[in-house]
Amino acid sequence: MEIRRKLTYQFSATVAVLLFLSFLAIYLSFSESRKAEFIDRLKSKAKLVGQMLIDIEEIDVELLRKIEQNNPLNLSNEKVIIYDDWNRQLFVNFADTSISITTYFMNQVRARGEWRYVQHPYEIYGLQYSGPKGRIFVFVAATDIFGRKKLTMLGNILLFVFVVSLAFVFIAGRFFANQALNPIEGIIARVDEIGISNLDARVEEGNGKDEIAKLAITFNNMLQRLDSSFRIQKTFIANASHELRNPLTAITGQLEVMLMTPRSAEEYRNTLKSVHEDIVSINQMANNLLLLAQTSLDSASHNFVRIRIDDILWHTVNEMKVKYSDYQININFSTNIDDEENLMIMGNEQLMRIVFVNLLENAYKYSDKKKVSILVDQQSDQLSIGFADEGYGIADDEINLVFNPFYRARQVVHRKGHGIGLSLVENIVTLHQGYVSVNSRLNVGSTFTIHLPVHQSPGSLANS
Repeated sequence: MEIRRKLTYQFSATVAVLLFLSFLAIYLSFSESRKAEFIDRLKSKAKLVGQMLIDIEEIDVELLRKIEQNNPLNLSNEKVIIYDDWNRQLFVNFADTSISITTYFMNQVRARGEWRYVQHPYEIYGLQYSGPKGRIFVFVAATDIFGRKKLTMLGNILLFVFVVSLAFVFIAGRFFANQALNPIEGIIARVDEIGISNLDARVEEGNGKDEIAKLAITFNNMLQRLDSSFRIQKTFIANASHELRNPLTAITGQLEVMLMTPRSAEEYRNTLKSVHEDIVSINQMANNLLLLAQTSLDSASHNFVRIRIDDILWHTVNEMKVKYSDYQININFSTNIDDEENLMIMGNEQLMRIVFVNLLENAYKYSDKKKVSILVDQQSDQLSIGFADEGYGIADDEINLVFNPFYRARQVVHRKGHGIGLSLVENIVTLHQGYVSVNSRLNVGSTFTIHLPVHQSPGSLANS
């Protein structure tokens, strides 16, 4: 069922129930009021007849009959029956058998002093009346013709208003449902027009405040992320193809040249050495691409545990010094760090080693001085590790691009590399709920700083 139809039916049903209960309450209230008013009239009549027969000496049964016959204020179809204390009928003003006074009714009047009941179409009221002449039991029956006509008329009016109101409510509900859902129709139509070729298109966000506007904004944000992902994917594929094609072309060319004519053992050795270097480069790039893909997953897939960041840093620095004997690495710790708990993070040790290796490799490769200074600092619940080199630096218009896969700054294109390392660094740090900041000046140097949240143990938090 369509939402607009469902909303219309639900709205109509809700209003119908409310109207029905309201009209029913009005009808029942009027019915009870009519009944109480008519009973009061029967009671007044019974009391008046009792007073005339018992309290007034000059009135007997015959005179009472004559008075009742000529009384212009009698009720519709009024019938009066009077009994004495021994259940003997003293007075009756009708000859038919349209009403009968049952023994049960008589006993109720004796016990309670008064009683009433309905014998369709009559309503009967019985009253026990005592006076100088003794005790009598007066029963007055009549039909409330005018009251029932008013009740019937009220019921017809309420039924008519109920039906007309339901029709109006249904039409109004349909109208308002259409008004409420028309923007969604626009969103659906717009979404149907969006494909891979026009992911930059956006849906109308309306007033930007209601729920439909929030839906449109959310959808536009999703489109923005998809558009960015597709652009990155296209760039990634293009760059990856280019980076793989160069060494493969070089390998193919060298092998073809070597196969053209016989060569000396030394020439074969040199060619194989060059091919080996290209294969190692391809293998390294493939590994980096695999790591780049893995770090795009959420942190739950990497089994994060509490790790001490300085241990990983020292171990990585020692490896780099063994690999590059001329590498000068200075590590400094801020005075803010006065507890080993300030060096603990939730993370993956192997991934953090990849971060440090890439940053140290870049500082070595892109600096003629082969020197880097590392500062470990802690502010509040953030741990920062800065890597400052004295290399070529990065131009201002390229700082925001260096984390894109395969992007290489103009200053370092002449150096060997694939442009994947910084993308890996950013992915891994983001995976650890942190971020990377860059500060660089051309021909002065660059400082890459990773910021990670400190993870203190519950015991240390309690002590603090």
